[in-house]
Amino acid sequence: MLDISAALPLLDSPKKIFITTHHKPDGDALGSSLGLYHYLIQKGHSVTVVSPSEVPDFLQWMPGIETVLNFESEPKQALQVLSDCDLIFCLDFNSLSRIKAMEAALREAPQPKILIDHHLLPEADVFIYGVSAPEKSSTCEMIYDFILLDKGADLLNEAIMQCLYTGMMTDTGSFRFSSTTGSVHTMVADFKSRGFQHSLIHDQIYDSWSEKRMRFLGFVLYEKMEIYPEQKTGLIAISNEEIKRLGSGTADTEGMVNYPLSIAGIEKSILIIERKDEVKLSFRSKGTIDVSSFAREHFNGGGHLNAAGGQSKESLEQVKTKIKNLLHLN
Repeated sequence: MLDISAALPLLDSPKKIFITTHHKPDGDALGSSLGLYHYLIQKGHSVTVVSPSEVPDFLQWMPGIETVLNFESEPKQALQVLSDCDLIFCLDFNSLSRIKAMEAALREAPQPKILIDHHLLPEADVFIYGVSAPEKSSTCEMIYDFILLDKGADLLNEAIMQCLYTGMMTDTGSFRFSSTTGSVHTMVADFKSRGFQHSLIHDQIYDSWSEKRMRFLGFVLYEKMEIYPEQKTGLIAISNEEIKRLGSGTADTEGMVNYPLSIAGIEKSILIIERKDEVKLSFRSKGTIDVSSFAREHFNGGGHLNAAGGQSKESLEQVKTKIKNLLHLN
């Protein structure tokens, strides 16, 4: 994989550009994709963002979200865009397996693929150009770096800043995780000097919940959260039936894995979500506790030292039992 700087000359003339991110996109996935989208269209490119799955409700306000194609509901149109494009940007995922049903088509696509990602162990041989920087707070921060590398700072507009701030804010837990480095605050300072209104993003993400989602959170914390003080661990397991019964969706579980870490003495948190075809796991930790290695070794996953994910084809109860055995939870 060549350094990302080698890809810059490809952007000197108008191109048809395909941007995609991981399945079940979060704030960083969509923020980086749409931030890059708004930047590239200003440079005269024709750009389409394709999400492997639906966009969660809490991100529907993002500028440009109406242009995003959902591969699951619009596969023919998405594949046509892929076939017609000149360049492919792959953002916020380290392996093509993270895009699920899109994997085969993207793997076979002959166009140059460009990776911008902050997860460990990238599938480097798939990408012609790229940058993988696990030390970065978010892929959104890396898109900002890319724009500066491309000498495009003058094109930073409100739409780009809203998108990039969203992903960086959510991936750093509102700037409280250890991934919040000096470069994060430098980026925010640059945005503020350009007149950026950061409070609007916080309102959209944290103060625009539906009553249904709030009541679902109450149910989860009261009925489903298990705390193991001796092991300094919190565990939440939610079945697909419970999600449907309460009229919620998997997007309503966004951020729930962090809640047990707010309890004094808890240093590890696991969220287990049963979906239609698999069980998804989210892991969070404090300090030097490495959840990425744990996810990679036991649940075909990975991520960062303090934030990782995984999946399993076993049942919800089987996964929960496995977790308890591995962590010696009583």
